[in-house]
Amino acid sequence: MIRLRRPATAAALALAAVTTAVLGFAGPASAHVSVNPKEATQGSYGRFAFRVPNESDTASTTKVEVVLPENAPVGSVSTMPVPGWTVAVEKRKVDPPIEVHGSQLTEAVSKLTWTATGDAAVKPGQFQEFPVSLGPLPQVDRMVFKTLQTYSDGNVQRWIDEPTPGAEEPENPAPVLTLTPASATASASATPAASPAGQAQAAADEDSDGPATGLAIAGLVAGLAGLLLGGLAFARTRRQPAPKA
Repeated sequence: MIRLRRPATAAALALAAVTTAVLGFAGPASAHVSVNPKEATQGSYGRFAFRVPNESDTASTTKVEVVLPENAPVGSVSTMPVPGWTVAVEKRKVDPPIEVHGSQLTEAVSKLTWTATGDAAVKPGQFQEFPVSLGPLPQVDRMVFKTLQTYSDGNVQRWIDEPTPGAEEPENPAPVLTLTPASATASASATPAASPAGQAQAAADEDSDGPATGLAIAGLVAGLAGLLLGGLAFARTRRQPAPKA
């Protein structure tokens, strides 16, 4: 019995150690500040939420500062009210100006700061989302939002490390929004008549309608001719004298 218990105990301890190591590694990574969704299309508008989890066991998150990237200015930035939180919007001059719906904008939002009021701070074991609307999204591959998270005990967590493609995730990664070019196929499908394929299809539709229309007209003419000949024959029989008995 002892020989059977020892291997089982060793296996259980090994499994527990592996589980602890995996969870210990994955836990902090899942608690990073992030932006959701993580992908969008260049030139589009979208609603995004900065998700801020509280990583402290004793302090609450009282302030969140999100810095918009200088190399990717956005013309329109608006925030959604978050109960118990105030938001301050800072702007900066941009050169060249940003064109939005035909207007030239010389200023762009540079920083958003949310501050908790009353008992609205993010407590241990909780998270809070801060929604924003952005657009038109710039013609860049990605937007990196460096973020500062301030706790009630005065500690500040700096999520400012820019991730490098192909490398390991940094210790304090900044939220990243990946941007993809607008699909040319989607644009063409939206206006099929303007594309060569759409024009070819339109020509084919016209060609397919042509014979059908011609046959219909020919049938109508033939029907009218038949009626006309029938009427002449009837009139001729009426003019002929009746045979004598």
